[in-house]
Amino acid sequence: MAKSLFDGCPTGGCGAKLDPALLAQFLARLPRRFSDQLLVSYDHSDDAAVFSLSPDLAVVSTVDFFPPMVDDGRLFGQIAATNALSDIYAMGGQPILALNLVCFPQNLDPEILAEILLGGAETIAKAGAFLAGGHSIYDPLPKYGLAVTGLVNPKETRYNHTVKVGDALILTKPLGVGLILAAHRAGESQKTDLAAAITSMTRLNAAAAMALKQKPISAVTDVTGFGLLGHLAEMVGTDYSADLNFDSLPLLPGALNYAAEFFISGLAQRNRLNLASKVDLTALTPIQEEILFDPQTSGGLLISLPAAAANGLLLLLKPTEPEAAIIGTITAREPGGAAITVL
Repeated sequence: MAKSLFDGCPTGGCGAKLDPALLAQFLARLPRRFSDQLLVSYDHSDDAAVFSLSPDLAVVSTVDFFPPMVDDGRLFGQIAATNALSDIYAMGGQPILALNLVCFPQNLDPEILAEILLGGAETIAKAGAFLAGGHSIYDPLPKYGLAVTGLVNPKETRYNHTVKVGDALILTKPLGVGLILAAHRAGESQKTDLAAAITSMTRLNAAAAMALKQKPISAVTDVTGFGLLGHLAEMVGTDYSADLNFDSLPLLPGALNYAAEFFISGLAQRNRLNLASKVDLTALTPIQEEILFDPQTSGGLLISLPAAAANGLLLLLKPTEPEAAIIGTITAREPGGAAITVL
């Protein structure tokens, strides 16, 4: 009987995501249905779908699941649930209902599954939502996540692609999760570094999302598997650019060390290939570059807002997001210019 959640799992967490360029090809071939009530679909790679029920009420819907990134069932459940709930917060919504998605091997101790489900249920309750069922199958590799439903006022819905020239960019959680998890899987992570990553991954984005309601926000997304650069590239699209300051980025302890030791995931390399023609990283070292492509599991919110409001938002964020920082600005895209420049 298998004894570890890692048995047979080559990767875990958001590092298991499919290549975004490949997904875009398949999505382009799907038949589309349009409705004035479908406010958000997959056109701009937003974090969740939004369907309007009335002028003042809309449903937010998302789904997220992945293989384990830690060899502890309860922690795995907590991280996976935190990650799934994050999409609702990024859209400006409040989660109300969650359904379990479970894949579990027949040769793994079922008590591990009990721990996974307990961790998920604890996090759902902490978010003020209700666990209302789910679906489970046998599978050679364990996977867990949630389908989550939330509510939002359509007028308060947040989008990922509505940045404005002159906006400041704020990141609420530190980067480096993927690098630390890769080192952990190899048995090479420091306990304190892993603990810091787990603390970040299990912290709901609820308080940060609530702080956003007090400021004039232009756009929001959460940073997960496609890394900071991948999700920022979705935000700026083809009309805008972003200038980032590497020294302003909040980093988890040890992240740069693990990058220097080449604890790099396959998705990080796919992120690099997908973004190579869109980013200017000439001012950085190869080690610094890895931080930017690193897939984040249950990462923070990336926020675009008027520069005059940025410091005020930071003050609101700091009690629950002490590493939150202003990391750059939004500019107009120059013809032939990079989508993102990092200095």
